[in-house]
Amino acid sequence: MSRIEPLESALLPPGIRSRHVDAVNGLTMHILEAGFEGGDRPGMILLHGFPELAYSWRKVMLPLAAAGYHVVAPDQRGYGRTVGWNAGDTSDLSGFRLLNLVRDVVGLLHALGWRSVVISGHDFGSLVAAWCALLRPDLFHAVALLSSPFPGAPPLPSRVAGDSPASANIHEELAQLDRPRKHYQWYYSSRPANTDMLKPPQGLHAFLRAYFHVKSGDWPGNRPFPLSSWSANELAKLPTYYTMELNQSMPETVAPHMPTAEQISACRWLPDDELCVYTNEFARTGFTGGLQWYRCKTSAAFDNELQIFSGRTIDVPAIYVAGKHDWGTHQFPDNFEKMQSRACRRFLGTTLIDGAGHWVQQEQPERVSSLLVDFLKGIRGSHNVGAKSQTHQASAPER
Repeated sequence: MSRIEPLESALLPPGIRSRHVDAVNGLTMHILEAGFEGGDRPGMILLHGFPELAYSWRKVMLPLAAAGYHVVAPDQRGYGRTVGWNAGDTSDLSGFRLLNLVRDVVGLLHALGWRSVVISGHDFGSLVAAWCALLRPDLFHAVALLSSPFPGAPPLPSRVAGDSPASANIHEELAQLDRPRKHYQWYYSSRPANTDMLKPPQGLHAFLRAYFHVKSGDWPGNRPFPLSSWSANELAKLPTYYTMELNQSMPETVAPHMPTAEQISACRWLPDDELCVYTNEFARTGFTGGLQWYRCKTSAAFDNELQIFSGRTIDVPAIYVAGKHDWGTHQFPDNFEKMQSRACRRFLGTTLIDGAGHWVQQEQPERVSSLLVDFLKGIRGSHNVGAKSQTHQASAPER
């Protein structure tokens, strides 16, 4: 994939710029940044999820910069205007395994000349942010997790013969329900998923509109509650964008929930011109890069290297923020509870924001910004945050 230009400044709020950073673990990484104007500011990294971009942080970057931070949001591996990953070979998952995604972020810090930062992640980016904090607390001295709780490193295999998860055949069980179903993460791991979403019957823009709508606080069907177990009957209680109809694609799943023209016009958190940024970027790149993340996860091909860290905890200050109407908090039974009781030893609290669904930093940016700034005030000064090395410039010119 050849290098492309930074994102046009007209698409960004004044005070946020787009540029590329070279030599980031084999990538030329596209970033958005705010608070880059001079001074030795502390640094903060923001990691997006799926199907999102660095652009998803546009509404919180300036408040964080106003709080004194140099804020950087990258297009992660496989997304947007970051290049250097192999878009043609979907059989090689190694570049998208979690430890390499952490290495991407470490490489970005090195390229920026930062020695220690605060990190935050949303959705799949929350998982990467959590692993950054777990593995390198010297580099990531505080972490804010959004919309996807982190349950900790996977356990080592049981020593008890025959001891396996209660629903080892969960996919067979889902398919055998009276209303046959499948889990969305395994659908995203399938070969047809990219073409399904890139060239849907309703068109890419309409698909993305329906997808963002149905997972937001605007959709009245989002009234989440904890599930009691990882079983087919419990998973069937999730909306169909999580536990899909067996023979439907994701565009087919969300099409019945397409908002009306009046609802689209009234959507202040994602007006149509802003949605066009996503549409245009994914029309150019496709979804393959983001889907590779899911293929790594569902294949379990790299679980062994993660199990090395079984029992290790996040020992830096941590918070969790999500929309009150986001099923993501509860889609995996007990993950929310494990994050608070086991995975994070310095857990400082959870906030579930009323009126927001899954896209919390876009739906409720003022509230999210306020929570993050309060978190930053609580931990600032305890580390040499944002200190620059002698061989890097934090405010490099745009390329």
